[in-house]
Amino acid sequence: MAGERLTQGLGELADERVDHRFKALPPDAEGLTVGELAAERRNLFTGGFTTPVLALAADSVEHNLALMETYSTRHGLAFAPHGKTCMAPQLFARQLEHGAWGITAAVPHQARVYRTFGIQRIFLANEVVDPAGLRWLAGELAADPDFRFVCYVDSLRGIELMDVALREAGAVRPVDVVIELGAGEGARTGVRTEAECLELADAIAGVDTLRLVGVAGYEGEVPDADTERVTAWLRRLVSLAVELDKAGRFADLDQIVVSAGGSAWFDTVAEVFEQLPELSAPVLKLLRSGAYVSHDDGHYRNLTPFNRIPQEGALQPAFRLWAQVVSRPTPEQAFLNAGKRDAAYDLHLPRAQVVRSGRDGTERPADGLTVTKLSDQHAWLTTERSGDVEVGDWVGLGLSHPCTSFDKWQLIPLVERDGTVTDFIRTFF
Repeated sequence: MAGERLTQGLGELADERVDHRFKALPPDAEGLTVGELAAERRNLFTGGFTTPVLALAADSVEHNLALMETYSTRHGLAFAPHGKTCMAPQLFARQLEHGAWGITAAVPHQARVYRTFGIQRIFLANEVVDPAGLRWLAGELAADPDFRFVCYVDSLRGIELMDVALREAGAVRPVDVVIELGAGEGARTGVRTEAECLELADAIAGVDTLRLVGVAGYEGEVPDADTERVTAWLRRLVSLAVELDKAGRFADLDQIVVSAGGSAWFDTVAEVFEQLPELSAPVLKLLRSGAYVSHDDGHYRNLTPFNRIPQEGALQPAFRLWAQVVSRPTPEQAFLNAGKRDAAYDLHLPRAQVVRSGRDGTERPADGLTVTKLSDQHAWLTTERSGDVEVGDWVGLGLSHPCTSFDKWQLIPLVERDGTVTDFIRTFF
């Protein structure tokens, strides 16, 4: 049933009409369905697309999907990639095809998108305390006995709010929860001490609307993170699972969940999780990295664990934002028609990578070009030589931070190396 829902949902995406809602698509494609436009296999540069246009490299996406599948399998990890990175059901389907256990969410809205497309396993890496979201969740669990949902708890008040809302909703199945261990003083969410974790376990045992199934957290929030500090926190997480198991808190489970793993320290997660002792039930060692699917040319290029373990492979940046030179007011300055509305800029500015001639389509490295600032609709370029670019040239920009790249575009061309557009990735932010 879930597979049918996902297939049906993807088909409905392909049947959506191309119109003014989707920026950069060819104006002459108005009225075609997305599937019909994809079938035309237009060229990104000569097929009528307007600039700026964000492109996703098909071969890099496939490479990254396969690499993380291989890595997870090799290290005995289940994988629930964080879907908030892309919010793209087509990519969720690809991740599931590449062995993902399920998809991670951060808020109920994201989980609603997932369920619309038939995602059967959702790990929500946050506490859910609003009654409306919990009513919806209770209904989903009641309607589908095969639906698996897990979320965080990190406070007695949160447990109380969840219990009240679920009882008022007439929940017929308990919500599976994991206790979130905070990453340290000054970190983000999560319980700060093991003693508090045990207190929460007692409280969960006292209600019938929740079921404790494990422990989790996010090592990316460890203050002043380095390998030693992250390892120490992960060992605390593992020890907490062992202590709760010895206390009988996981009795009658067929599987205990131990989860961590963003996109910066999954190698350390794999190493520490490998040392997990045998517990009273099999352990689902759940990794949640999400940025890998597109990777990037900035933040995650610098942070990826594959820099430390090159023998395991390397991710490939898949995004490139193409913009045109629309003004060349001085020999040292040029302006592109892409700005904050189009490019991720919360962590690093875009990087000029390649110039495509507006005269003959030839490409050359963007040597001497530097993005120094973004306005709403312009990128400020400094140029070393007056002949570096001219009005009409296309400039390909590498981006930093996938999460704030995907969320600016509702329909993203999936492009082969020669510029052929083979599909369009729909996002839901």
